[in-house]
Amino acid sequence: MILLPTPAELVARARADLRLGLPVVISDGTSRIVLASVETVSSARLTEMRGLGELILCLSGRRAQTLKARAYDGDVARIIVPSEADLAWMQAVADPADDLRTPMKGPFKTLRTEGAAVWQAAVGLAKTAHLLPAVVGVDLNTPLDGLTVLTLSSVQQALVEASTLGQVVGAKLPMSAGRGRLEIFRPTDGGEEHYAVQVGLPDRAAPVLVRLHSACFTGDVLGSLKCDCGPQLRGALGQMGSEGAGVLLYLNQEGRGIGLANKMRAYDLQDQGFDTVEANHRLGFEDDERDFRLGAGILREMGITSVRLMTNNPAKIAMMQAQGIEVVERVPLQVGKTPENANYLAVKAAKSGHLL
Repeated sequence: MILLPTPAELVARARADLRLGLPVVISDGTSRIVLASVETVSSARLTEMRGLGELILCLSGRRAQTLKARAYDGDVARIIVPSEADLAWMQAVADPADDLRTPMKGPFKTLRTEGAAVWQAAVGLAKTAHLLPAVVGVDLNTPLDGLTVLTLSSVQQALVEASTLGQVVGAKLPMSAGRGRLEIFRPTDGGEEHYAVQVGLPDRAAPVLVRLHSACFTGDVLGSLKCDCGPQLRGALGQMGSEGAGVLLYLNQEGRGIGLANKMRAYDLQDQGFDTVEANHRLGFEDDERDFRLGAGILREMGITSVRLMTNNPAKIAMMQAQGIEVVERVPLQVGKTPENANYLAVKAAKSGHLL
């Protein structure tokens, strides 16, 4: 029936459910597991889940490495939850905020049996919902109506596929950089919208000056001195204005793709002495969780296939070229260095390969 949600739409619904604190069910064809986000689930719901069987807490491999928990499944670790452990214990294991104050959280008993794929998919789903990459779940042996039910294959497909974007609307916009347009692009997977800021009238027959800018609320809006994002945003628009044309893609991938809440958690860890990459790892994320395929998709929708890319990040160049966007020139954008962000920039250069 066409009124019913597609598998991809069910995955989008499941992201929203996890953010609300609702459990979801993932089935691999032989077993079903009911899972919830450790960050948002309530104690009452956790108690009901515990009544179904033995609880398993699943963390990303990065978080498990910090806790010295054995990740037999490679990129995740399935920890058997002690019978006396409550929600506060699970959240303390998942969230590194108090690691230095209470470093001893184990010992942990981790599983090394088959069936890890469902848990890997669930952690990936939590990441895309911008939640901590930690889920708690239990094997479901009795019917449980009302929850969103996903197949393992649908989740796996959603996690690796590039989101399809379509233009929603566009309008003229006079800016300090010059006259232009703002175009809004919406993904079909229910994710955040992304924006294309067009300065002037770029000639599609020639390489277009392009900047892929990831959203940074603290830097772009508040003028944070912890990063160089705000100056890069204004510097890119300024150069486009000087040249008379260009396109800035404003991608809503805050905090290198982990979301603003997790970015603030990373900031708190940085205040404890960890650098940007170390903070991400302690939270359970990779160095960079962004998907630059989004930018390539928007450029194709705009009829742009050849660019002069304003970036200090070689990964952006490689991703654009891999997606069929010709990068004829890298245009450096080295602005915004301050005493407050000197270490941040040094880490970007040393650990992320930025050309600074």
